[in-house]
Amino acid sequence: MATELETAEAAGHAAEAVGMPQLDFSTYPNQIFWLVVTLFAIYFVLSRIALPRIGAVLAERQGTISNDIAAAEELKLRAQEAERAYEKALADARAEAQRIVAETKAEIKADLDAATAKADAEIAARSAEAEKQIAEIRAGALESVSEVARATAADVIAAMGFRAESGAVEAAVDGKLKG
Repeated sequence: MATELETAEAAGHAAEAVGMPQLDFSTYPNQIFWLVVTLFAIYFVLSRIALPRIGAVLAERQGTISNDIAAAEELKLRAQEAERAYEKALADARAEAQRIVAETKAEIKADLDAATAKADAEIAARSAEAEKQIAEIRAGALESVSEVARATAADVIAAMGFRAESGAVEAAVDGKLKG
């Protein structure tokens, strides 16, 4: 039993003396072989499976981006056309509004001119009627003044104790009234 123990201890010490197996030069050919096999396996998996899938995804993304850019350009052109149409419609609406304003002003001016002419005619008619009434009132007032003047002159002459003929009083009053 002692020999088995000694053999195990000797194997343990031998393993300690060798160190890390990766640094043991006697295992390099084996390590290089498996390194090459692993690299070829990784290369095969990447070149046949992973990279084609990644390439397909990238191509799909590029196609989507190109389609989105083309759609954005088309939408931009449509937006510019819509903006031009909006601006044209706005300009047309403003021109139409100006035309309507001008027509309305012309109609209002025509109505105002007609109303003014009608009012002027009415005012002229009323003025003529008022002048006629004033002339009648003046004529009546002059006649009344002349009657009052004759009566007053006759009363004054009578109050003074004289007597005058009515024809002479009338002729004297008419002469003074005429000037």
